[in-house]
Amino acid sequence: MSEKILLRHRDIQGLNLLKVYVENGGFETWKKTVKSGKPEDLVNLVKASGLRGRGGAGFPTGVKWSFLPNDIWPHYVVANADESEPGTFKDRELLEFNPYQFLEGLMLTAFTVQANDAYIYFRGEFAQIARKFEERISELTAKGYLGDALFGTQYSLRVHTHLGAGAYVCGEETALLESIEGKLGQPRLRPPFPAVAGLFDKPTVINNVETLANIPFIFAKGADAFRKNGTDKSPGTKIFSLSGRVKKPGNYELPLGTTFRELIFKHGEGILNDAKIKAIMPAGASSTLIAATEQILDTPMDYEATTALGAPLGSASVIVLDETVNVSRLVNSTTHFFKHESCGKCTPCREGTYWMSHISDRIEAGKAKKEDIDLLKSVAAQMQNKCLCALGEFSTMTVISGLNNFRADFEARLES
Repeated sequence: MSEKILLRHRDIQGLNLLKVYVENGGFETWKKTVKSGKPEDLVNLVKASGLRGRGGAGFPTGVKWSFLPNDIWPHYVVANADESEPGTFKDRELLEFNPYQFLEGLMLTAFTVQANDAYIYFRGEFAQIARKFEERISELTAKGYLGDALFGTQYSLRVHTHLGAGAYVCGEETALLESIEGKLGQPRLRPPFPAVAGLFDKPTVINNVETLANIPFIFAKGADAFRKNGTDKSPGTKIFSLSGRVKKPGNYELPLGTTFRELIFKHGEGILNDAKIKAIMPAGASSTLIAATEQILDTPMDYEATTALGAPLGSASVIVLDETVNVSRLVNSTTHFFKHESCGKCTPCREGTYWMSHISDRIEAGKAKKEDIDLLKSVAAQMQNKCLCALGEFSTMTVISGLNNFRADFEARLES
């Protein structure tokens, strides 16, 4: 793949400046769309592109937009910039170095669903980035790209920023909406879904930063151009955040369907100290641990192939483990993370994350018996399909897959 769609700033110096972005064709698609775009045609364009949400679920973006009813107004668009998944750092790079492409994508999405107000929800740790975005939004307003009666039409758009307080659970879309509304950041019971009753109880589209950054390319060059990369069911490029025991961690924009082997050994330049690769977490801390066999390494990284392994691709934050890593220690870290981040609203997550971390502590301290390993797995299994949101479900994935695939690491910690 020669042309970068998302990480263009690596080839174009100063792309985070409005002048440079405009000089490179920025906001031309925005002007054209506001003046002559037809919302229904634009939704169909995104459907035809096959773009799927890049935040984790991989749901078709155009289909998501089409769910908004046309008999309930106003509509809202919310950008989820609450990038809190351990191992994920792709959105931050876009926000810092290619911000106007993301903003143009947000604006195009707002026009498509005829929203006059769009919100960007930043994680609490992105305070400096959020302040910079407030300056950029003011600059866009002063230049006539945002505001009332845009480009001589009747369409108006305002973009607002909202800074969270650092809660991981606010990456869940309904908890995010609660936080914007000034309430405690806890997930809502669904239905109704945000497309019908979202922000301020009105129809709302919520998309991830990377998802929105793809929109200007699709609107400018069409669905077929976007589909030139990737697979039939998972088209386009994806930013893979590679970390862990690799020589060259970082963000890599590659076509969906690229193999784990290519990402880790070609782009990541292999394992530190040339050690043996042990396992892969394809979706950060909320991920299934998969043993890095030759067959797994040759698996394409797309939404279908990784799901078939029992390891959804998620946000594609690929964490690599080598033979020096004890999986019991890793599970101990993840259970403590999820215990700390649980909002406590539902009992299975609140109590389950506590007991998983408590039992894991006992194993790590060398004070556990074999029965405690079985108890840890039992607690995790009882949480599955019972939690109010995905956080509780995610907290069990590393535990169960770690015990299934690397039980010897836990047994090595048992009381002698």
